[in-house]
Amino acid sequence: MKIQERMGAGNNRSAAPAQQAVGERLPAPPRERKPALAALAVLLILVGALGATVLVLRAGDRIEVVKVQKEIPAGEGITDGSYTTVMVNDDSSAHFIKKSQLAQLKKLKAKATIYPGTVVVGEMFGAKASLPAGKASVGLSLKEGQYPADLKGGDTVAAYPVAAGTSTGKGSAGGSASGTPLVAAAKVSSVIVKSDATVSTGNQNVTLLVPQDEVGPLASAASEGKVVLVRIPSDAN
Repeated sequence: MKIQERMGAGNNRSAAPAQQAVGERLPAPPRERKPALAALAVLLILVGALGATVLVLRAGDRIEVVKVQKEIPAGEGITDGSYTTVMVNDDSSAHFIKKSQLAQLKKLKAKATIYPGTVVVGEMFGAKASLPAGKASVGLSLKEGQYPADLKGGDTVAAYPVAAGTSTGKGSAGGSASGTPLVAAAKVSSVIVKSDATVSTGNQNVTLLVPQDEVGPLASAASEGKVVLVRIPSDAN
């Protein structure tokens, strides 16, 4: 009887289904490795590093070029006091004038007015001076008193006829402006002092850029030495 009870108990235990322990996880499937993606990532890193290296190297490729620090009127050349030099990144698409090319640059003329702060490129200069549209170049030979003592290229002036009976010879107080101006606003293209080896005469050759419709009266008065130049603000031109 006892043997049967024990056998029955054993049968009962074997008949009960086994239960999974609480918290036990199923085994995860092995991860699939993708060597192609890993190789691509490495390649992208290398390309990025190479690009950064090229940018650093190009940033260090700098040249010394000419920069205008004093206004250069149209038709005038660059002078020792009208430029400085700066360092810029070399760019084959921009025709910068290098410091080593200054000797050749000084033989050329500005095609148009070049303002301070401008980095010079080759297209700004030419072998021959060109006049701005609607302008004419007029030369004046002036005595002392017919022009401001410190007149220089780039100044803006008004040209007045000399008052009747006023002397403009050397040693006089100078000609005096009178009436309506012959030219209300003209740009001084160049100023050349006429002098000999011993005594300066004080005379100056002044070239003005004037509107074409005002050339006649100015040229007529200039031929008789009856012109007085008065400096005016540059924004009046």
